[in-house]
Amino acid sequence: MEQGKKDNFDIFFRRKPALMLVSLKKNTRMRYGSILAKEVDCTYSHAVKILQTLEELKLVEFEKKGRIKVIKLTKKGIEVAEAIENIQKLIR
Repeated sequence: MEQGKKDNFDIFFRRKPALMLVSLKKNTRMRYGSILAKEVDCTYSHAVKILQTLEELKLVEFEKKGRIKVIKLTKKGIEVAEAIENIQKLIR
């Protein structure tokens, strides 16, 4: 497998990025980094790094609302979050 593609594949089998995507899908109210970090139990700086990677993969996008950056799933992000939820159901 090509190096870049391997890195993209690996992110979905890490707990925190997967939980972030599922959390963003479940909660449609305004979301931002600090809340998401608390929900998946990681530091704000770690959450930001994960979110930057998810943005590069076009799974999330940021929308400025005043001084706050709101995080939204893209169509592709919703599809990936649904796939993760399906995997969670299959292994329970």
